[in-house]
Amino acid sequence: QSLSSAREPPHPSCTPSAFRARMRTVAALLVASATAASAFTAPRLARAPRAVRPAAARQPAVIMAAEKKKKVVVLGGDGFCGWPTTLHLSDAGHEVIMVDNLSRRNIDIELGCSSLTPIESPEVRCKAWKEVSGKDVRFVNIDVAQEYHVMLKFLEDEKPDVVIHFGEQRAAPYSMRNDKAKRYTIDNNLSGTHNLLCAIVESGLDIHMVHLGTMGVYGYGTSGGEIPEGYIDVILPGGRPSKILHPAYPGSIYHATKVLDATLFQFYNKNDGLRITDLHQGIVWGTNTPQTVQDERLINRFDYDGDYGTVLNRFLMQSALGIPLTVYGTGGQTRAPIHI
Repeated sequence: QSLSSAREPPHPSCTPSAFRARMRTVAALLVASATAASAFTAPRLARAPRAVRPAAARQPAVIMAAEKKKKVVVLGGDGFCGWPTTLHLSDAGHEVIMVDNLSRRNIDIELGCSSLTPIESPEVRCKAWKEVSGKDVRFVNIDVAQEYHVMLKFLEDEKPDVVIHFGEQRAAPYSMRNDKAKRYTIDNNLSGTHNLLCAIVESGLDIHMVHLGTMGVYGYGTSGGEIPEGYIDVILPGGRPSKILHPAYPGSIYHATKVLDATLFQFYNKNDGLRITDLHQGIVWGTNTPQTVQDERLINRFDYDGDYGTVLNRFLMQSALGIPLTVYGTGGQTRAPIHI
């Protein structure tokens, strides 16, 4: 997808030789991005308090001391966040299985664009990681939104300690592209999340689910104050005290699915005692981590198109190519980017 507007004439500096020189500049920017990731760490997988269901009613997956390795399933493990998370946890000594249906690669074909960085197949990625680290990462192709019984059998067989849920269509612009994209985002994201929750309950395993949400569930204006962790204490009409989720104000179908995810998490925690951590974060950017830089076959995605390219990626590309920056709205918005 072209970065320049159809209304603009070709930029005078975009000759083949100038283009190659500018792409070398982009490559240098990507190297700088990788260097900035050298302090990459991930939060501990904290165990949340159990609710409702007594401990004896659920079968622990694998009993191990806190300092021992865990078995972790990463849903969406082939994606922008899922792949570096998979390698980070494997590098830390955990047994990691990446589950993906490769839908993001199919969307590339649909949009007629691709990652600036060359992305190898999951099989090649796992093989390369084995060669550089000596550690095994397995890849399993499951469509969690469509193949419930396959996912249930997978959990029963593998008995993971943790499932990290990145397996959702992640682009707000794509989710608003047309009626097909809207319906796909709803069907994929909500069915996938609910199938996972149902499968954990049905398996009887004590699995800690960690989900990546978004700060966009609160809207892009101002909340009028600090957004607290967890639930908030409110006084309902009639002076009735209550604990509720922070009010949501989604700005796209994608953000709406994350809001509905949170409601499902609240229900399954209350009703079935599932242990769930829902993390809301700002824009994630960057390309490489200390793990992905070890071999070119491990490199992460760099999307710069209008649907999946985050603002920093697009600005980097436009700056390197001498194209005016595409500014949305007034340009005065404030966000808190997080390096991959």
